[in-house]
Amino acid sequence: MNDDVSKMGMAFGRAVKLRRVELGYNQEGLADKAKLARSFVSSVERGVAKASIVSVWKLAQALSCNPSDLWITAERLYDAS
Repeated sequence: MNDDVSKMGMAFGRAVKLRRVELGYNQEGLADKAKLARSFVSSVERGVAKASIVSVWKLAQALSCNPSDLWITAERLYDAS
């Protein structure tokens, strides 16, 4: 089960990074827009930190998308791995 949780975190982090890169933001820019620490954004993208519902919401708003868009992308990445 721990492997699944880790795999889910990594898939979500990749979804955030894909959207961030698509928009041309660096981690610092995304962190500023989301009002989160850059180190936290980095940890989420690497699948090390688990984002809370509030953090997911802030990231989605900063990335100009819905939280569900990030989860749908994460689900596809998870299933593909």
